Amino acid sequence: MVLRVSATSCLSATAFRSFTKWSFKSSQFHGESLDSSVSPILIPGVHVFHCPDVVGIVAKLSDCIAAKGGNILGYDVFVPENKNVFYSRSEFIFDPVKWPRSRMNKDFQTIAQKFSALSSVVRVPSLDPKYKIALLLSKQDHCLVEMLHKWQDGKLPVDITCVISNHERAPNTHIMRFLQRHGISYHYLPTTDQNKIEEEIFELVKDTDFLVLARYMQLLSGNFLKGYGKDVINIHHGLLPSFKGRNPVKQAFDAGVKLIGATTHFVTEELDSGPIIEQMVERVSHRDNLRSFVQKSEDLEKKCLMKAIKSYCELRVLPYGTQKTVVF
Repeated sequence: MVLRVSATSCLSATAFRSFTKWSFKSSQFHGESLDSSVSPILIPGVHVFHCPDVVGIVAKLSDCIAAKGGNILGYDVFVPENKNVFYSRSEFIFDPVKWPRSRMNKDFQTIAQKFSALSSVVRVPSLDPKYKIALLLSKQDHCLVEMLHKWQDGKLPVDITCVISNHERAPNTHIMRFLQRHGISYHYLPTTDQNKIEEEIFELVKDTDFLVLARYMQLLSGNFLKGYGKDVINIHHGLLPSFKGRNPVKQAFDAGVKLIGATTHFVTEELDSGPIIEQMVERVSHRDNLRSFVQKSEDLEKKCLMKAIKSYCELRVLPYGTQKTVVF
């Protein structure tokens, strides 16, 4: 159940149910207060909250924003049936002189302590540092190209620290020239069945906020995922569960399917079983040849991955149990 509520609404509660230990560690950011004595125009902020469901959560969060002169533009609430857990996401505008960024953190933290919150994250895009990410890919580069172009156009609110691949690319290709022009390093790390080069990868990505597997056809081990300790987002070539192994698109084509899809999900130790963030589908028919089939599949993958990353950066994605997500 998803509710859109007013700033004065309250939600009733039932007994507290212990929640999963899984959390989005990479959503922890610390902003800085604005060093200015002149009030600028109002700027937007986003806050997400996850706690046991009790009476008065919405009222308390709304009062916190209003008391500092902020104005709520949108408020989403989700209370699962018979789960006794509360999720919310608010978009608001505020004056950073009247409500400094550091003070905002403390105010929301006070509410988090009052309601024993499992997660309370606030983000002010114009003041907070952008997410630092690394991209991993193999031979196919359609997702990488899409991300680079969106990033260049300012539609991807991240800093791309590096691109890592187990396939070498010629220096005079469009991708390599683009990366060199924008100062993004490219690391060719060939892998074998016996050596996945995970130590080298870890050294390159350990300071990032999350990773994106943009068609990286290698498995990341449980040891790597635990050592990294932050979110890893993967784009999968179909609706999970789906065709597995080599040439999955050709498998689907040969099977004569009428719908193709793409799935973006969080990476876990179990292959292709992480919580799903986004899925997209498109119809195909007997009139499609393998070439048009592949093109439609790649287009879906690009769109699905970009939408998932955008949702993640906008704090729209929250854990729901061990295998699900809430996406506002």
